[in-house]
Amino acid sequence: MNRDLLHEPCVPCTEPDEDETPFDKLREHCGVMAVYNHPDAARLTYWGLYALQHRGQESGGIASADGEHVHDIKGMGLVSEIFTDDVLQKLPGHLAIGHTRYSTTGDSALLNAQPISVDSTKGLIAIAHNGNLINLGTAKARLERDGAIFQTTSDSEIIIQLIAHSRGSTLIDCMAGALSQVEGAFSIVMMTRNRIFAARDPHGFRPLCMGRVRGENGAPDTFVFASETCALDLLHARYERDVEPGELVMVSEDGVTSCIFARGTPQASCIFEHVYFARPDSRVYGRWVQKSREEMGRQLARESAVPADLVVPVPDSGVTAALGYAAESGIPFNFGLIRNHYVGRTFIEPTQRVRDFGVRMKLNPSRALLEGKRVILIDDSIIRGTTSRKIVRMVRAAGATEVHLRISCPPTISPCFYGVDTPDKEHLIAANKSIEEIRQFIEADSLAYLSLIGLTHSCTTGEPAHGLSPGSFCTACYTGDYPTQRIDVQYILPARTYA
Repeated sequence: MNRDLLHEPCVPCTEPDEDETPFDKLREHCGVMAVYNHPDAARLTYWGLYALQHRGQESGGIASADGEHVHDIKGMGLVSEIFTDDVLQKLPGHLAIGHTRYSTTGDSALLNAQPISVDSTKGLIAIAHNGNLINLGTAKARLERDGAIFQTTSDSEIIIQLIAHSRGSTLIDCMAGALSQVEGAFSIVMMTRNRIFAARDPHGFRPLCMGRVRGENGAPDTFVFASETCALDLLHARYERDVEPGELVMVSEDGVTSCIFARGTPQASCIFEHVYFARPDSRVYGRWVQKSREEMGRQLARESAVPADLVVPVPDSGVTAALGYAAESGIPFNFGLIRNHYVGRTFIEPTQRVRDFGVRMKLNPSRALLEGKRVILIDDSIIRGTTSRKIVRMVRAAGATEVHLRISCPPTISPCFYGVDTPDKEHLIAANKSIEEIRQFIEADSLAYLSLIGLTHSCTTGEPAHGLSPGSFCTACYTGDYPTQRIDVQYILPARTYA
């Protein structure tokens, strides 16, 4: 059912520069990593963050511990720009946590780069957080009344401060109590001087998995936690399992222990992980993303077939769905749009502005393939619609006789409050226009989206997952039906009491 959303409308903003958001996509939240019991834990964490770079390109950080001291280094930019070999040598220790970030709550600044560390009566605790809290105001006000001093404007520090001010008898009790008081999305890794912790919110909004690297010659095993399994692959770590929703896992010299801090909450895992966010070679929520996206394309072909000569993906996110569409429809697949992967977020434009220059810097049509063809373009989503219109124009200018756009998810009509940077409704084209009006705006010959039933079916059929069913996903961005009762980054929700 639709919930009472106490969300203050955003102040209307000017249209973002086309070159700052060249592909008009939702931006992912963050990626987290943790390594326990490896002599070069920081380097393994760096490799894992490198594999998770697609989850955030704004800032990154690593904190390591050697049993006595904690060292941390953070910076703005890509992981490879921050952590050179010389820098990694300044992070000794056998355990480490890391974070790569795109800001959702909190300013875009080095101040809010993670991991965040707080030294308190509970000892030093460092945290890296993927997600977004929705009741941070109440918790922060209460903590400040108790004397807490916040170092950052990030919501992630709320969790650390709740732990520090907890009256639990053990650290794991303090952590469980703190996690039961916050609402929203959180997949987190935490570190003390000699232990690693990992936890997911009770709804399981964001992914978090655990892996193991077998010790050689009788040496103890290394344990790894990561937002996606692609990070485990790079470390040759075997996937063990997902951290369950509402679970807190601790790894220490005594082994792996687990406690459940919340029970009975309906699962609401973000379905957009399978649509766009996660890498296709990752296993998310116990299911291969590649399988889901290929089935999305197949289902899209079943629902909205159209006569055509060529199936063309909008790279890179539309590739797998396009392969599924081509296989189901029997229409040939080819890369009619070539992406330049070496263009950064900003670049120097020509003195005389060229229409659609920002998109053309990153995508170029292959006239040899497109000329004289009826083309089906496959993309994963339309957010504002401005980039889709430019791409349709580009393909048509390359000689295509017809351009049909197919989207491998339903229309995005509502913002996300669980760790995704989403425009407000005013700037979501599907919240303000009918599908026919969107088609006219983007200048396509036809436009069709995958149905919601088709999407959830695609993510739950074929290869089984860990108990996922069509009702196990959060689809609020397509329906406006939010899993939590009230949502507002300004409004304060009363904290729940941990029993």
